[in-house]
Amino acid sequence: MMDEVRLTKIGGGLLRGAGLITSLVLVLLIAACGGGSGTFGPSLPPIPDTIPPGPGTPLPPIDVNGPGRTAVQLEAWAQQQASALGIPVLALEAYGYAAAVLAQSRPGCGIAWTTLAGIARVETQHGSHGGSRIGPDGKVDPPIRGPLLDGSPGVAKVLDNEATAKAGHEVYARAMGPFQFIQETWQRWGVDANGDGVADPDNIDDAALTAARYLCASGGDLTSAEGWQKALWAYNQSNSYMLDVRKRAAAYSVGRRS
Repeated sequence: MMDEVRLTKIGGGLLRGAGLITSLVLVLLIAACGGGSGTFGPSLPPIPDTIPPGPGTPLPPIDVNGPGRTAVQLEAWAQQQASALGIPVLALEAYGYAAAVLAQSRPGCGIAWTTLAGIARVETQHGSHGGSRIGPDGKVDPPIRGPLLDGSPGVAKVLDNEATAKAGHEVYARAMGPFQFIQETWQRWGVDANGDGVADPDNIDDAALTAARYLCASGGDLTSAEGWQKALWAYNQSNSYMLDVRKRAAAYSVGRRS
């Protein structure tokens, strides 16, 4: 189960340390330009501190059961805000599609695309960690793998049971893909979302919809503070992780980068 293994991740996401450096650079740049007084453009809207984060730009109606990569129906919606948010169009399509699917299959959940975007930003910077890119089919290449979960200091020990059984000795797990799933969690929750017949943790569409399913099953009503926090805690048992995701999702909800 994810709630048993997500503690194994270093710092709650591959990019959290890099995010601190980026934030420092931005602060220095703002100071050098006169303190961010708005001289170079309109001031940005404040980032809300509410839980759950806001739902962001509403999704247009789509046929979630359409053939092929159904998320492409959200291309225009994604293109309108991708640059402002700093999120690849293909990733935004995936987050929006996952939210649209759950709105129909589990209407009591209310998961927003902003929450999925916040998680993917913290985990792998929307599938771009280490120079990876999202292909037209949603495939992230090269595949993203987390550190070896071998029980080193600060890292839990998590075995890849299937690989261990085949090898005859302990094989340690690694988190996989843009949403950093553990193999056993993926085997239980993984779903095909791009219509190719394969549930692939390295596909942004599949990973986003799988994450949405897991979060809704874990938190129930994600439009409530209690439900949202419960879902995020199940995904990664860390308050700092939850607050980081909340901050980034809240920024996306008002049209800002995170």
